[in-house]
Amino acid sequence: MPFSPLALLFVILFNFNNLFSQVTTHSPHHCLSFRILYFDSNYAVQFLKSEMDSTASRRRASGRSSVVESIKGFTFAGVRISKEDLRRRITMPEYLRLAIREAIKNKDVDTVRRHLDMAYAAGAEIPQPAEAPIIVFINSKSGGRHGPQLKARLQELMGEEQVFDLSDVMPHEFVQYGLSCLEKFAALGDSCAKVTRERIRVVAAGGDGTVGWILGCLGELKKQGREPVPPTGIIPLGTGNDLSRSFGWGGSFPFNWKSATKSILDRVATGSINRLDSWNLLISMPAGEKLETPHSLKPTEDASLDQELEIDGELPKKLSNYQGVYYNYFSIGMDAQVAYGFHHLRNEKPYLAQGPISNKLIYSGYSCTQGWFFTPCSSDPCLRGLNNILRLYVKKVNSSKWEQISVPSSVRSIVTLNLPSYGGGRNPWGRLKPEYLEKRGFVEAHADDGCIEIFGLKQGWHASMVMVELISAKHIAQASAIRFELRAGEWDEAYMQMDGEPWKQPISKEYSTFIEIKRVPFQSLMVNGKRN
Repeated sequence: MPFSPLALLFVILFNFNNLFSQVTTHSPHHCLSFRILYFDSNYAVQFLKSEMDSTASRRRASGRSSVVESIKGFTFAGVRISKEDLRRRITMPEYLRLAIREAIKNKDVDTVRRHLDMAYAAGAEIPQPAEAPIIVFINSKSGGRHGPQLKARLQELMGEEQVFDLSDVMPHEFVQYGLSCLEKFAALGDSCAKVTRERIRVVAAGGDGTVGWILGCLGELKKQGREPVPPTGIIPLGTGNDLSRSFGWGGSFPFNWKSATKSILDRVATGSINRLDSWNLLISMPAGEKLETPHSLKPTEDASLDQELEIDGELPKKLSNYQGVYYNYFSIGMDAQVAYGFHHLRNEKPYLAQGPISNKLIYSGYSCTQGWFFTPCSSDPCLRGLNNILRLYVKKVNSSKWEQISVPSSVRSIVTLNLPSYGGGRNPWGRLKPEYLEKRGFVEAHADDGCIEIFGLKQGWHASMVMVELISAKHIAQASAIRFELRAGEWDEAYMQMDGEPWKQPISKEYSTFIEIKRVPFQSLMVNGKRN
């Protein structure tokens, strides 16, 4: 697909603008004004952006963390945290640390009883529970070169056995064996294990995908009746870090990370608890088609579509169903196509992706090769509006009835968004005025309000303007449940992504493929990273 130097230059400079503005807009008195000239063949397009203090306030309102805030926000002038005191408050007694590790390694909680017997042997000092025990899961491959260093720093600040590298221990293994070990000891009369299980908190050190993975595994505790579910704090090591931004943990790994790590752990131990909606996504498609499922989607035989909404047309004799949970966004269309290509490029050439900034530049350059900036004048059927292959049904807020919503012909990407942060801190839904909310029948968007926002992006130029918050996205609906019905026309596949995990979805001309989204009946618990 040919691409224009203008499109490439625009998007790359857009990313440099974001980086520059992160440094310069931290002062409320700063006036941001700059002029960039773009040249493409015989055309010269001049963009002038001069929004003075309004730009700075709008960027702050979007919840975006600046580079300066990354330093200042984790320093907390006047707050001195003793390393020894922190270690005492968050480190579990040794017998529990060793028992948990061994139970996970052996995948058996019955083989670790000796640790309990030794802890309460005659003459032994009765163990006391930690004030705020913490378990850390770290994706040491995230955060560029800082991953392994951060892991060592965390092990230094607490018991080494309380830091799990996700390349060695999966979150579900900790839930199945680690927490079960504490529960078994508690059932045997160990009060220290009982209190530890009640107080324990989890830290997810990684990107949004890592955080969602851990939240999903902890959510199984609710289904199994094994409460309380530990609340989760975040150390942002990814590129976008939208979950981290939404709950006060910042948008980037702090420059002064060695001292900041103490502050983060202290805030995890003492922070207040917020709630987060999550959304169950079900794909029902004709059997026989091969689907390369991302990590977040699993085959299932237990799920079925909502019977209240009748299906127009015949269903195939055999269906394949896939199910997963997302916390931030699900999208269909050209944004997912760009993400799919970028992920494959990064997997094939990992040396190109050395950190968040290089990732964003490569992503921007790659997006220009996909034709997204030239959809209005392209005859390629893959670049046409989604209304050619898609029907949208929703249950609106405070309504139990399904209704069909028209998809504008100009929309080439549809996003369902749960958080006020998308694409690295942007809020494409926007902070809507009360009059507009009332006119459209919307409510003010929150991460725990039981509804999800649906908006559209028209093409690359529109998306770029939305992402720098010069214009808003195309508001389509606000819903408590969603169903997409896809039927192939000139397309035989569509691109989708869920919390940053993209895949290529085959679609049939003969039978429809259905995507149904409903809220998970229980909410995740998040530790708020902001200081009171």
